[in-house]
Amino acid sequence: MRKNILFLMTDQHRTDTLGAYGNRLAHTPVLDELAATGTRFDRWYTPTAICTPARASLLTGQAPFRHKLLANHERNVGYLEDLSEDRFTFSRALRDNGYNCGLIGKWHAGNRRTAADYGFDGPELPGWHNPVDHPDYLAYLAERDLPPYAISDRVRGILPNGGPGNLLAARLHQPVEATFEHYLATRAIEQLERYAADSRERGQPFFLALHFFGPHLPYILPDEYFDLVDPADVELPRSVAETFEGKPPVQRNYSAHWTFDTMPIETTRKLIAVYWGYVALIDLQIGRVMEAMQRLGLVDDTAVFFTCDHGEFTGSHRLHDKGPAMYEDIYRTPGLLRVPNAPPGVVRREFVSLLDCTATILELAGIDPKPAVDSRSLLPLVRGETVDWDDDIVCEFHGHHFPYPQRMLREDRYKLVVNPDSVNELYDLHTDPDELQNVYAHPERAEVRTRMMRRLYDVLRERGDNFYHWMTSMYDVGEVGHDPTLSGLDESTYQAQ
Repeated sequence: MRKNILFLMTDQHRTDTLGAYGNRLAHTPVLDELAATGTRFDRWYTPTAICTPARASLLTGQAPFRHKLLANHERNVGYLEDLSEDRFTFSRALRDNGYNCGLIGKWHAGNRRTAADYGFDGPELPGWHNPVDHPDYLAYLAERDLPPYAISDRVRGILPNGGPGNLLAARLHQPVEATFEHYLATRAIEQLERYAADSRERGQPFFLALHFFGPHLPYILPDEYFDLVDPADVELPRSVAETFEGKPPVQRNYSAHWTFDTMPIETTRKLIAVYWGYVALIDLQIGRVMEAMQRLGLVDDTAVFFTCDHGEFTGSHRLHDKGPAMYEDIYRTPGLLRVPNAPPGVVRREFVSLLDCTATILELAGIDPKPAVDSRSLLPLVRGETVDWDDDIVCEFHGHHFPYPQRMLREDRYKLVVNPDSVNELYDLHTDPDELQNVYAHPERAEVRTRMMRRLYDVLRERGDNFYHWMTSMYDVGEVGHDPTLSGLDESTYQAQ
């Protein structure tokens, strides 16, 4: 039987904000319950730590280099701004197979083409942050006699040019019921009620996505969530000790852009506390949707996903937001999945990806997942089966503010990052989980470096990711059976003897 699907998604969400992932100060009972009644994935990664490319990968089941939507519209550096017209998307496949298909909240998977162009019901809510001037939100406030958006207590540093830094947080002068998060959950519940009626009357299944704009910065919260967590209780990440010694210089530049050193360390503690409060507010709203699911009798027939597009630094490595630094803070993300009749409380350690949601959604709907070429269904893992799965994962980055190509290979102990413009990175995550010491050039890591470089090279070649061409001439990738110069004149030189 085809399942209904509820897809809960946040933006720029750290794994360590959830109680289910070990945060003792977390206020996330709803998501913790979802983990306890479903499957928690401990090694869930984004294919790329930036909004639009990651969301396009979810839509298509294809890695960014393949779908070619590589940057956010707001900071576009000359890349495509929309998927090609003929690109496969799971939403169109669902529509073609009789599903109701809705998306409430953040779209940000293209510029000119909206969610409606891909078959989704719901209000068009453009942009990367809460569009608090949107007519539907203003109508929501007016209908309920709720006060308008107003903020104070702004938190921002000083840019290298002396100007005011990006807004990082502020106090919101509205009750919880007036927040954009409450508005989104309300609209999602209304859509859920409509879809439940269609399910009862016509047996029509549904896919409903609820995409929050938070906890992406700036963290704009009412008093009870702005002050929910005492900053004195916040343990700073060890990586605030980052020196950038032996690291790509772009990381130091990004730290200056995000004004970390212009703010006292107490401000960093407060920002982390407010960020956790933002997650708590979202958890509360997810709880309202889950209660509606129960009220409507949908729980036994509906698979529930929870994940995000990528993580957030929140002071780690003296950074905020995301960018050209492939640390765990922004690439490893939360991933929860509950499927009817699957065992509860399952924890999986395989390397899985946001990309794998696409094939999973298609399998739940009884649709061939082959067009999602870089995606693999998670359902065998959710069922607790022993599965032949890769022991590593590859991620990519193409730029934000400016072009900056990177590729990453993450395995159990080590992480390799290739930076063509600069120094490469190698981290031993067993001895240095905070990724403070780049050991790429250490002689005793030569075997690890060579082995991982060859593995990354082979994966990129198999996928058709042309990034491998740079690696062929610049690094020790072992013997190759092709002409790496593409001259086409001396192929026999590179053929194995």
